[in-house]
Amino acid sequence: MSNLNRKDSDCMAKREDIESKATELIMPIIESCGFELVDLEYVKEGSSKYLRAYIDKPGGITVDDCAEVSRPFSDKLDEADFIDEAYILEVSSPGLFRPFKKDKDFERNLMEEVELKLYRQVDHLKDYTGLLKKFDKDTVTIELENGDEKTFDRSNLAIIRQTVYF
Repeated sequence: MSNLNRKDSDCMAKREDIESKATELIMPIIESCGFELVDLEYVKEGSSKYLRAYIDKPGGITVDDCAEVSRPFSDKLDEADFIDEAYILEVSSPGLFRPFKKDKDFERNLMEEVELKLYRQVDHLKDYTGLLKKFDKDTVTIELENGDEKTFDRSNLAIIRQTVYF
């Protein structure tokens, strides 16, 4: 393994370790508030590092909800002190345009309208919109506007997210 690949691998392991430990700390807070942890990520953007927790609940998350989680989470992170570099903590809603990453994202959006963007064309198209009918570890099935069901390989999904109309 080259030094560059080893460095990338070490960074990924460190990131995953931080995300795992942070998830353990935030889950009791999230659960006591009746919220769901949609995602947690530790990322570098520009010269800054961010620890981001995305939370949700039926009806959506408010700024007060984010503060209700952020304060005790920040205290727990300070107590545990396992992140050895400066970072910015953010707690927010997942946002309207967030792509689905986890099975929970798919579960939450069953029978909702979704848009798919594919890596490779299926029936000469790369973009589809329809009702999310079912999914498993390998496939996603939507119901098209004409009532037909179409199944896609998850490996061919560039993006899948809830359809938003303005």
